[in-house]
Amino acid sequence: MSTGEPGTRADEADPARPGHDADTLRLHQLGYAQELARHMSGFSNFAVSFTIISILSGCLTLYGFGLNTGGPVVIVWGWPFVGLMTLFVGLAMAEVCSSFPTAGGLYYWAAKLAKKNAAAWSWFTGWFNFLGQVAVTAGIDFGAAFFLNAFLDLQFGFDARPWHTILLFGLILLLHGALNQFGVRVVARLNDVSVWWHVIGVAVIVLVLAFVPDHHQSASFVFTEFVNNTGWQSSLYVALLGLLLAQYTLTGYDASAHMTEETHDAARSGPRGIVMSIVVSVVAGWILLVGLTFAIQSYDSAINTPTAVPPAQIFIDAVGDTGGKLLLLIAIGAQLFCGMASVTANSRMIFAFSRDGALPASRVWHHINPRTRTPTRAIWLAAGGAFVLGLPYLWNATAYAAVTSIAVIGLYVAYVLPTFLRLRQGDAFEPGPWNLGRWSRPIGTIAVVWVVFITILFMLPTASPISAENFNYTPIAVLVVLGFAGIWWLVSAKNWFTGPKVQGSPEELAAAERELESLA
Repeated sequence: MSTGEPGTRADEADPARPGHDADTLRLHQLGYAQELARHMSGFSNFAVSFTIISILSGCLTLYGFGLNTGGPVVIVWGWPFVGLMTLFVGLAMAEVCSSFPTAGGLYYWAAKLAKKNAAAWSWFTGWFNFLGQVAVTAGIDFGAAFFLNAFLDLQFGFDARPWHTILLFGLILLLHGALNQFGVRVVARLNDVSVWWHVIGVAVIVLVLAFVPDHHQSASFVFTEFVNNTGWQSSLYVALLGLLLAQYTLTGYDASAHMTEETHDAARSGPRGIVMSIVVSVVAGWILLVGLTFAIQSYDSAINTPTAVPPAQIFIDAVGDTGGKLLLLIAIGAQLFCGMASVTANSRMIFAFSRDGALPASRVWHHINPRTRTPTRAIWLAAGGAFVLGLPYLWNATAYAAVTSIAVIGLYVAYVLPTFLRLRQGDAFEPGPWNLGRWSRPIGTIAVVWVVFITILFMLPTASPISAENFNYTPIAVLVVLGFAGIWWLVSAKNWFTGPKVQGSPEELAAAERELESLA
């Protein structure tokens, strides 16, 4: 695996240039002007993906789902298995990212890697990515709303009825939209803080749960106990459904690709951000899940908690009201960081996709605030779309699990389509400075097979008997978006969408950049 040798194109074109000049030159070669401000370091790029993965968000917000769908054995052993499969997907993505470091990310890669029908591959990859990005933003901030509601209930009696949670969900999205308006410097600094908040927060939670409670579960309970409260009779089916906890948590690392136009040494920093965010999250997440499961005082109390947040009840039962609330605040802080970063990545994908005319009203969404150099309107489309996706919770108790399934399917289909196309290219693929070498084909093949499997799995019913209250509406949401994109493609877009557009010659791109700088 190569991760540091000088690559072709930008590096060879002018090796004496500073890294950020080489980045701009490479972006010009890809057809785009440097419209976004390139202020992010490699660490900040990693921090965005690590923050969006957010083990203190996904692990904890779906922990109750895991307790009912397989129990401790699936939670504890499903995590490293899914983590390994996710690493294969991330490695394959990272190699392509190094070749094409642009904010368009996945849909741009699909266009450049397809041997034929490049525009169609790009179109559908982009729409799956759009669906997944909006859904993961909804899932993250919805989870934050659950946890904030639990804290407000414990502290002030603001109970967890559905409209309370939706109200908090909307307010959190407003906060994240506002923070992203201030510019990438603010977001980058907050994401840097977020990394340490997550690392230190996990350490604090695990250490407190390890040393404060008088009672812990046995090792046999944590590592072998199987629980099935789904109504389904097949233990294998239930165990597979339980993998959603891990697979949903380990999403969002495409953010490192979407932020490459704002990152120095993008062809290396973007791939490293993808891979390292997965590796660090898998290790830290497993420690968190094992520590939390050992600390369960009462299984019934955890799954039947009036707060609707099992980890909150586990904290309270294990360390008391005050200590439990403090641990809950650590988790809420991490989830708020996570949601902010997700809106950032989502808005960059919307900006890039609309830059190429692929969204309705693209001229509206492809707009840069000249003062902050951020895609302000795309930020609010990301937040608004996420809010709409969460609204079914008002009448569907399993809506949160559906939102997380939509996020997994939308994102992972978009993740793996460029890998599939890269495999079809074979030796014709021109790698960037970060590449997998001879491991590219086996890793890519495993990634494609895994994504096909989970795409089918997470569309299946999660509870039995199936009713309006527990219906998994994931297939409907996926089909609505895919149907809209497909019909639009057949009726109109196939006649004018040609994939990522070239904005102009190098001279024209440089002139556009000077104009943006003069407006700042």
